[in-house]
Amino acid sequence: MAWSYLRRLYRNGTHMKKPTDGNGFVLLAGNGNLVLAEKIAKILGKEVTNPITYFVDGEVRVKGIPNLRRRPVYIIQSTGKPANDNLMELLLMIDAARRASADEVNVVIPYFGYARQDRKDQPRVPISSAVVANLIRSAGADRICTLDIHAEQVQGSVQFSWDNLYGSYVLVPEIKKRNLKDTVLVSPDKGGVPRVTGYAQLLGVPDIAIVYKQRDLHVNNKSEVFSMVGDVEGKDVLLIDDMLDSGGTMFNAVDHIKECGARSIRVAVTHGLFNGTALERLSASPVEEIITTDSVAHRDEVLNHPKITIVSVADMLAEAIIHIQTGASISEELILKPE
Repeated sequence: MAWSYLRRLYRNGTHMKKPTDGNGFVLLAGNGNLVLAEKIAKILGKEVTNPITYFVDGEVRVKGIPNLRRRPVYIIQSTGKPANDNLMELLLMIDAARRASADEVNVVIPYFGYARQDRKDQPRVPISSAVVANLIRSAGADRICTLDIHAEQVQGSVQFSWDNLYGSYVLVPEIKKRNLKDTVLVSPDKGGVPRVTGYAQLLGVPDIAIVYKQRDLHVNNKSEVFSMVGDVEGKDVLLIDDMLDSGGTMFNAVDHIKECGARSIRVAVTHGLFNGTALERLSASPVEEIITTDSVAHRDEVLNHPKITIVSVADMLAEAIIHIQTGASISEELILKPE
């Protein structure tokens, strides 16, 4: 009886069909940003499974994932604070999906931790971003999708597909709602000039400026502003960056910009981490508003801060998943071009 059934399957070609059509993919998410993962799942009309539990000693345990056999899986996990716990959750979910015979393991990382450690800037230090990328690859991922990764050259550290999206997709429309006039876009360091130039083109702003700083490489999140290129006197300033951690670099730049005579100062940043004393410094600073995204899970103090506006990247990431699933171009539809 069983052999007869199998022969019919082969004769009809049924054995060749894979449950990857339509909504055949599966969503998993760890604790890195479960709220964002649930928003994405709702947009896609899917359920998202969080298979993460912990043993008493802190070991991560992955258990209870749905059937993944011959199905694409998308694992949504930001690797922000606590960075190491979230990274371990991600690696074990990837391994579990691969061992469950998933057809393809796609990793969506709205905030990629360790991306700042992208070069050997001192003797005897690791290139941590490359180590993390290779861990993800070795665990069994087929593709990474990130948002405004701090150093795009990290994508070259692994030999597999890596799509990087840009926060400008959601931040530029929000900035345009402010109807800013007589505006100067400012980079808080020389490394951010290409990003600011891109925003200037998208916003149609002709003037940019750069704050130069001298960083103490031996002290984390500490820098000293010492110079500026460009004129901000009497201008409405929009400071652009990819992330704000403790705010050391950002608020030093803000103080210097104010000293140079800026009329008003706003900040647009993709990843608002707001660690350490960042919120206290924001409250005491001349910054009128910080516009950021929900790429990381925000605590209540951030969500309720009067100077912080949060724009969701859920729609963009949901669209990215659809594009990956269907083979549509990401660069043509999910990366803003100057008008």
